[in-house]
Amino acid sequence: MRRTTEHLKISRWGNEMRYEILGTLRIVDEGRVVTIGARKVETLLTALLASVNETVPSGRLISELWGNKAPRRASAALHVYISQLRKTLKKSRCDSNPIVTTPQGYMLTLAGDEFDAREFQQLVELGRRRAREGRHGEAADVLGRALALWRGPALLDLCDGPIIYGYAARLNEVRLECIELLVESSIELERHREVIGRLYSLVTDHPLREAFYRYLMIALYRSDRRAEALAVYQKARDILRSELGLEPCQSLRDVHQAVLTDTALLVGGARL
Repeated sequence: MRRTTEHLKISRWGNEMRYEILGTLRIVDEGRVVTIGARKVETLLTALLASVNETVPSGRLISELWGNKAPRRASAALHVYISQLRKTLKKSRCDSNPIVTTPQGYMLTLAGDEFDAREFQQLVELGRRRAREGRHGEAADVLGRALALWRGPALLDLCDGPIIYGYAARLNEVRLECIELLVESSIELERHREVIGRLYSLVTDHPLREAFYRYLMIALYRSDRRAEALAVYQKARDILRSELGLEPCQSLRDVHQAVLTDTALLVGGARL
């Protein structure tokens, strides 16, 4: 397929670093995995990555590293950790360093370096556009590539502070949206049988996310498993009532009614 400006630059540049946080934190430099070891320095790098190309005030970094138990010489200790991080990230092939000191604090600049979270978000945005355009084959391909970047839960062992916790929560929310978009495109491509198993796992892992119940009902119905589709609705209704005291949302009720009456209905781009 001819490459256009819409396609992302996912190529690996020989003299660039790659930061990866979709899983445990790691840095890849010319194919070599760079380890940090010190937890405070790992936390510092992750907090800077969460606000990449933007200044993070020193006070916020101190709170991220120590919470409300900052030592008396916290600013000096932060400076030491910044120096250690600079040494880790320094590239012998150039004089510049990605850690920049500003009057307010510190900033990590990516320049040409790669960052898996940014790549993931760009792929999701491209997949979202393709799905809206009805180009579901391309959407499914792009969204699948986005999900393949994940090696495990994002920053699971570094989520003590507000910067990293909030950033990881946003990434995980985008990941769930990516999964929803991929399932929707798969159903549009008549791959409904292929997504049933995954959707059963998703409703177990995310019992309050109604979109997964909706897509599971559609996939089951289109696979001639109408009774199971109705059972899924009842399960969703029971969980929502017991956990939140709520009835299912309108779109989920619409799918339930369509399954009951064999009525054609557009739901999330999928026709029953």
